[in-house]
Amino acid sequence: MKTFYSMVILSSLALLAMGCQKDPLKNMTDDESRIYITDHDSTARFSDFHTFCVSDSAALIVNGQSKMQFTAADAAYIQAVKDQMQARGYVLVSKNDNPDLGLTVNRIISTTTGVISYGSYWDYYDTYWDPYYWGYPGYGYYLPYSYAVYQVSEGAVSIDMVDLKDANKNQKLDVIWTGLIRGSGIYNDSVAPVTVKALFDQSPYLQTN
Repeated sequence: MKTFYSMVILSSLALLAMGCQKDPLKNMTDDESRIYITDHDSTARFSDFHTFCVSDSAALIVNGQSKMQFTAADAAYIQAVKDQMQARGYVLVSKNDNPDLGLTVNRIISTTTGVISYGSYWDYYDTYWDPYYWGYPGYGYYLPYSYAVYQVSEGAVSIDMVDLKDANKNQKLDVIWTGLIRGSGIYNDSVAPVTVKALFDQSPYLQTN
């Protein structure tokens, strides 16, 4: 009998411990929520480029429409890009000095609109809650509206690197490297240095001679 009660107590303690654990998704910090994605042109020889310039403002792209913007967060991201490029041996020059590389910072916001129907939900609700519970046996649930419109907004910061050195030869501007940051709290000047560094850390090939 003692053994049985011991097992019950241990099982209860185990359940209590599980109940006190954090939900990994609900309790993520801003840092843990961030995703870093980089890609590059595999034919590009990044060591052949020596100078670079960064756009003095950021592009705010909302649902495909863009405009130039300069906020404290934009300024921090632009400075962080300059710092990381210089740390890898590239020389910062003016855009009028024919830089080999041009970099831009972009803030991207995408808003999706959808419609949800309440019909199937309330059919389920009608079977789950008997109207007798409220003292109205035989009544049904009536919903005066049947749908709702919702919006979901997603944000990201992207950094694009353009080959300016070979633009005339190729007769086009090739994006040879791009980095994308998604997650919570990214539009903040205090996190710009660490997030940009994370992108460059994923790209060890970004080095000049």
